[in-house]
Amino acid sequence: MNVISKKINGLRGEIVIPPDKSVSHRAALFSLLTQGTVEIENFSLGQDCLTSLDLIQKLGAEVERTCERSFKITAPKYLKAPSKPLYCGNSGTTTRLISGILAGQKFSSTLTGDESLSKRPMKRIITPLAQMGAKIKHSDFRLPLEFQGSDLDGIYYKSPLASAQVKSCVLLAGLFANGETSFEEPYISRDHTELMLQYLGADIIRNKTRVYIKKSNLVCRPLTVVGDISSAAFFIAAALITPNSDITIKNVGLNPTRTGIIDVLKQMGGEIEILNQHKISGEEVGDIRVKYSELKGTTVSGEIIPRLIDEIPVLALVATQANSETIIKDAQDLKNKETDRISATAKVLNEIGGDITPTDDGFIIRGKTELKGGVSVDSFKDHRIAMTEYVAGLISKENIEIKDFEWVNISFPEFEGMIERLKQ
Repeated sequence: MNVISKKINGLRGEIVIPPDKSVSHRAALFSLLTQGTVEIENFSLGQDCLTSLDLIQKLGAEVERTCERSFKITAPKYLKAPSKPLYCGNSGTTTRLISGILAGQKFSSTLTGDESLSKRPMKRIITPLAQMGAKIKHSDFRLPLEFQGSDLDGIYYKSPLASAQVKSCVLLAGLFANGETSFEEPYISRDHTELMLQYLGADIIRNKTRVYIKKSNLVCRPLTVVGDISSAAFFIAAALITPNSDITIKNVGLNPTRTGIIDVLKQMGGEIEILNQHKISGEEVGDIRVKYSELKGTTVSGEIIPRLIDEIPVLALVATQANSETIIKDAQDLKNKETDRISATAKVLNEIGGDITPTDDGFIIRGKTELKGGVSVDSFKDHRIAMTEYVAGLISKENIEIKDFEWVNISFPEFEGMIERLKQ
């Protein structure tokens, strides 16, 4: 499905942002380990999160939908051996997190995925799991992954990258391992796993960049998922660079390990205000008001990168509208996403009139440039690239046609409709 994005006169009004995908994944997968019933409110209906719900059912959970975004999950006493391979679709989060669970089971299982997911590297999780004693067959460290039933032992693992998915995989395996498992990373990556495991009663301790966990039984507690800051980022970006814009985004998760995009945009001169801040199920949440702003370039690197890694494509777009140069570096992990997001982002932004040079670990972006549009661009079957392209069309001189826009449904099926409601 191809979609046309057109120049507008501004964005105004209020929206309630959809549920956080990272938290939704964890709510579903962790509920599987409680041996009881967990009620989840405000669950994401993006395809990736529905994939996690589907997989826990294949492992023995009962899933009852109680209203549009609410589910009741009853875990089995013992996980059930799946009768056929578990299909993870396009969801890297599902794959990497559930690998930590499957690695410590007594039965064998296999994970598969779609064409895009099957190309993504899994060595970062296979290496620590193998050190714990997991027996995993793989195809050059890619899907399919075949897990043979095995006993795990706790390890100390020092990760070369700050990665929430790798950390979560190892911590989940640690729930089934003998002794203590500890994970250390160079910077603190998003910590939804640690917060939710604490909330559900796991024996887990955090000490700066290191986390310790022991074999634990999780307890049943209700979970409410906060709004997704990664989804909100596209609206924040759109309002900042589209003249005459003034919007408020309600119910946004403000976990400090995820708010790097807000910190950087404020540093660039963005007029962003946080309102009504409070906590839900252990997570910070609040409303964000954003107005069109004159922006200046900046340098983005180091420990803030894990706090905004998913938002970098749209941040690069914003940088094309900032006065002076923006440099983004230390973001080499972008090459391991749904596509090589360094290459894809640079290609697309240059095609529509930006001035961006890709580097091995990021970009050099020279602003301010007029985005000309008037082109048909490839989404690269990547939802974040597609949404970045759509936001670009809102300020481009001519229309932008986006190919295969349906990939946005993986994470944010409501995206286009919410933009339409705010258009002036």
